[in-house]
Amino acid sequence: MLQKNFFVFLLALLSIPALAQQPDTTKKAPMRNIEVENVDVMPGAIDTKGWLLLDKDIQTELDGAVQNLYNFKFDKAEKQFRSLRRRYSHHPMPYFLLGLSTWWKIVPSNVQTKQYDNIFFAYMDTAIVNGEKLYEADSKNYEACFFLAAAYGFSARLHAERKDWRKATVNSKKSLDYLDKSKEANGLSPEFLFGQALFNYYAVWIPENYPLLKPVLLFFPKGNKQLGIQQLRNVADNGFYVGLEAKTFLMRILNNEENNPALAMPISRYLATHYPDNAYFQRFYDLLCFNNGEFRECERVSHEILDKLNRGLPGYEGISGRYATYFLGWLMQNKYKDLDKAKDYYQRCIVFAESTNDTAGGFYLYSNLNLARLAERDKDKPGARRYYQAVVDHADHDLEQYKEAKAYLKKNKK
Repeated sequence: MLQKNFFVFLLALLSIPALAQQPDTTKKAPMRNIEVENVDVMPGAIDTKGWLLLDKDIQTELDGAVQNLYNFKFDKAEKQFRSLRRRYSHHPMPYFLLGLSTWWKIVPSNVQTKQYDNIFFAYMDTAIVNGEKLYEADSKNYEACFFLAAAYGFSARLHAERKDWRKATVNSKKSLDYLDKSKEANGLSPEFLFGQALFNYYAVWIPENYPLLKPVLLFFPKGNKQLGIQQLRNVADNGFYVGLEAKTFLMRILNNEENNPALAMPISRYLATHYPDNAYFQRFYDLLCFNNGEFRECERVSHEILDKLNRGLPGYEGISGRYATYFLGWLMQNKYKDLDKAKDYYQRCIVFAESTNDTAGGFYLYSNLNLARLAERDKDKPGARRYYQAVVDHADHDLEQYKEAKAYLKKNKK
């Protein structure tokens, strides 16, 4: 458990859209004491000549590309990133952006699809090679540190997802090293503040939620959760390249870690509205609408998700389908009292869940449970037994759903 949470902590500090909580397969690697300040560091006499990260003309040129990336118009975005690569072939930025585009092709599958792994690592490795050359030539090149921290961070995340713990550990440490080195440039641009914001938040949140991790935290300075959220808001509002990553993290933190869906909702609504073809943003928004009782909007978004899935839009696959069909099944059952449609949607939800091996999740269990109850209502004992048996086979034994299913099967033996 301790090692699992150690990886969670390392990877939570990096530029990733979700926390990686992976089982332990390696021993804890020693970490040097990385000093990340709790206040923004104002720039001193730093020579930023030639830094693409701060070049307003480059930002103007790439604005459309960044918007296309997050709206899953990958071909359009990558066309502009490749144009940048032709002009700056020895700079880490174009390779990092191409890697980021590839990363967002992986995200909608909850990082399970492996078809993009090789090209993703190739882009990030090239960004690292170019960044290290810039840093070797000038140890005050904090732009190089920014791209090195980010590229190593994204690589660490995917290596951890693939259970390559050695590479995940090495890349995590290097990412945090470069994050520490780049702190002197925090006052130059919100981009540099992103890593520090995540550090400040998770350095407090993780030991609060994982007490066994406290011995590991002796290697790290103290954090500040509220400052971390404040810094994330700053980056979300003002960052160009990582602004949307900050918005994504802020949305997740407010909803999942802070249990404050009311604050998460405006961010989620913004992301889903401005990037309506981003499957991840849309299904997260759909979930918040459902949980907050905004059923009319939930119904609209759910139908939209299924339509885009049927049309084969990038990122719309079984996980998005599982969300949408469950919500529509629940609405048909409880709002419209159309039980035939409810059954159809619940059955489709089960198919989607099985297609993505998500049979331990609530959508799968509740779809089977609701179908079992409806079958019991219709005096369809074989159907009720079939669905209750699925609940027993997949639910944790301490859940009420398991107890209900077990009691029915015991009472209604063949």
